Amino acid sequence: MNSVYLRLELRRALRNRRFYIFTFGFPLGLYYLIAAPNRHTTDLSGSGLSAPLYYMVGLAAFGSMNAMLSAGARIAGERSVGWNRQLRITPLTTKEYFRAKIVSAYLVASMSLGLLYIAGATLGVGMPAGRWVHMTWLMLIGLLPFAALGILLGHLVAPDSIGPVMGGSTALFAFVGGVWFPIGSGTMHTIAECIPSFWLVQASHVSLGGSGWSGKGWLVTANWTVGAAALAARAYRRDTKRS
Repeated sequence: MNSVYLRLELRRALRNRRFYIFTFGFPLGLYYLIAAPNRHTTDLSGSGLSAPLYYMVGLAAFGSMNAMLSAGARIAGERSVGWNRQLRITPLTTKEYFRAKIVSAYLVASMSLGLLYIAGATLGVGMPAGRWVHMTWLMLIGLLPFAALGILLGHLVAPDSIGPVMGGSTALFAFVGGVWFPIGSGTMHTIAECIPSFWLVQASHVSLGGSGWSGKGWLVTANWTVGAAALAARAYRRDTKRS
C-alpha cells in the first residue's frame, strides 16, 4: 500500500502546473532578476564573494524551504475534497502517510536546489565538488523540520487560508533565518539561533566558506523536527477521525 500511495503522491505533485510556477519559477526568476545584472561583481558589498554565488545560496535556502512547506497546500486541498475520508478506510498507516509526504516534498525541494545550482553555473558560479556535496547534504538535513511543519499546517489550516499562511510562514522564516541579510550579534542573533531556518541558511553558507553547524545547530534542528512531527501526527489522526 505504501509504495502505491507514494507513487500517487509523486504523480500528483508533478502534475500541478501552478505548483511549478510558484515553487520553481519564482525563486529561479528572482535569482536571474537580482544576480544577472551583477554577474561580474566579484566582491559584493565588501564580502569578497561574487554576487551570483551569494544570491544563489540565499535563494537555494528560500526555494527549498518553500518547496517543503508547500506540501501543506496539497494536504489542505486533499482535505477540502474528502481525500482523508478515503485514506481512513485503507490500510495506510500514519508512518506510511508521513513517509510519502516527506519523500515527495524532498523530491520537489531537490529539484528546486538543482535548478538554482544550474542557474548559478550559467552565471559563472563554481566550487570544488566536495563543497557542493557538503552544502547539499547539510541543507537536506536542515529541511526536515519544514517537511513536518508543512504537514502540520496542512492539517490545521483551512483550504481558503492555506495560501496566505504558507506565504507568510515562508517569509517569516526567511527573514528571521537570515536569508536576505546576515544576522549579526545581539538579541536578533540569539532568537535566530533557535529557529531552524537560521541553520538551513548556515548550511547553504558552506559554499561561502562556512564550516557547517555547531552542536546547537544539530540540537535545534532535531528538536524542531521531533516536535513538529509529533504535532503533525496528532493533527493527522484527529483530522482523519473527523472526516
